[in-house]
Amino acid sequence: MAWHDGEMAISSASSAPMTGAPSATELRELMQARVPRMVEQLGEFVNLESPSLDVSHLQRSAKYLAELFAEVTGKPAEIIPGANGPHVHWKGSDDTNVLIVGHHDTVFPLGTTATRPFSIDGDVARGPGIFDMKAGIVQAIHGLSAIRDSYHVEVLITADEEVGSYSSRDLIEERARATGAVLVLEPSADGGALKIARKGVGTFTVHISGRASHAGLEPEKGINALVELATQVQRIVAMARPELGTTVTPTVATAGNAENVVPDAAMIKVDVRVVLPEEKERIEREMSQLKPVVDGAVIKVSGSVNRPPMHESAGRKLFGVAETVAKELGIKNLQGVAVGGGSDGNFTAAIGVPTLDGMGAVGGGAHGVTEHVLISTMGERAALVAGVARALVNRGE
Repeated sequence: MAWHDGEMAISSASSAPMTGAPSATELRELMQARVPRMVEQLGEFVNLESPSLDVSHLQRSAKYLAELFAEVTGKPAEIIPGANGPHVHWKGSDDTNVLIVGHHDTVFPLGTTATRPFSIDGDVARGPGIFDMKAGIVQAIHGLSAIRDSYHVEVLITADEEVGSYSSRDLIEERARATGAVLVLEPSADGGALKIARKGVGTFTVHISGRASHAGLEPEKGINALVELATQVQRIVAMARPELGTTVTPTVATAGNAENVVPDAAMIKVDVRVVLPEEKERIEREMSQLKPVVDGAVIKVSGSVNRPPMHESAGRKLFGVAETVAKELGIKNLQGVAVGGGSDGNFTAAIGVPTLDGMGAVGGGAHGVTEHVLISTMGERAALVAGVARALVNRGE
């Protein structure tokens, strides 16, 4: 099937929900027929910007999603207010045992689509937030509309995943416990692989206070926050334990405001990734125990490893289900991999709920100017998420 930007033909396939139980082959064929409509809706969704913490634009995005659920599945979705923006919650019924989790906020600042709107070049669709994770959301909505088992599935699309899920974590964990199995719509890993394990993720901020003085006339009267920063960076880097999968990476630093003034303030941002739960505790402890070496300097540390590790044991059983479904759908050699990034699946896995991640789009370039999805994979991925949800419902997972 050829795709041309601005010349996309819309499929005659209906978006109305099915009430039957299509076979795996029928499900994949139906989703493939829906791809033109998915792409059209994806373009609308991408161009409707939804930057994290921009509540007014997140409200528009949530409204669009709620209407899309109603249009495609025939069942309305609820918009739930949140401190950082509204969440969208869809339930096939009041008797659900599978939760699909996603987010509609993106990392891109408002106005990005003015210079880089949704576009299509052959099999590649581009746009801010398309891979992480707007395509995955559109695929899931269409997939669920095709199976009657969706009556026992619910979907929660949150508004603040990219900034830590602080207003949505409790809701995610509540619905995960209530359902008992979680599929996460984060984009796939290389080659369409699912994500069966993730590192725990955290960010720390180290604030250093000193005292300003003239750098030429009386530097000895100052307390140099930049000199303190240089020492603390080395201490922070030394906390890493690469042999255990623990990385501790200073990523942003600031100090001073004039070339002839002893800096009276400095700041370090630190990215932390851990595999082992005990490493989370160690890093938090050691960061809190940082002590100044420059006389008179003061250090204050904030932050934590707010996303606990997602151990492979949380997704092993569900990945086995996905492998079986993939074979039935004709998807060859589905892989499950461990990755360094975090998601809301970290939360659900940490509370003991079986969780399988990476159920979203196939593509690449997340959070960057090359972000894209492969249109030719959208039908099979929609069928995959629906097929796995159906299998979990039928097996009572």
